[in-house]
Amino acid sequence: MPVPRVEVTPAAEALLHKMQGLHGPLLFHQSGGCCDGSAPMCFPRGDFRVGQEDVYLGEVVGTPFYMSGSQFEYWRHTHLTVDVVPGRGSGFSVEAPEGVRFLIRSRLFTDDEHHALEAEGPPPKGPQH
Repeated sequence: MPVPRVEVTPAAEALLHKMQGLHGPLLFHQSGGCCDGSAPMCFPRGDFRVGQEDVYLGEVVGTPFYMSGSQFEYWRHTHLTVDVVPGRGSGFSVEAPEGVRFLIRSRLFTDDEHHALEAEGPPPKGPQH
């Protein structure tokens, strides 16, 4: 079984279900950068154009998760967990009107996970959905 690169907390899963009910199919994109640019942004799937260099890390709650290629170079050894906390980010992410924001919690992959991921090869780039 492949090693997941991204997962969600129960709170983030519940919020994603709510946002899917309001907005339909969604996608996450994490671009890097400063301030809220380093937070995962959640958009209606048709409202964000995934670039050819964006890396597809997997799906959480039926929602594809992409990261910019340049950001992935820094985070390639890191397992991501999408969580939700009180407060508003300054971006256009769908959860902003709810008074909460998604954020990433991270840890390094274990040696076993790292070796399994190396054997799988790099994750795909560009739109997958």
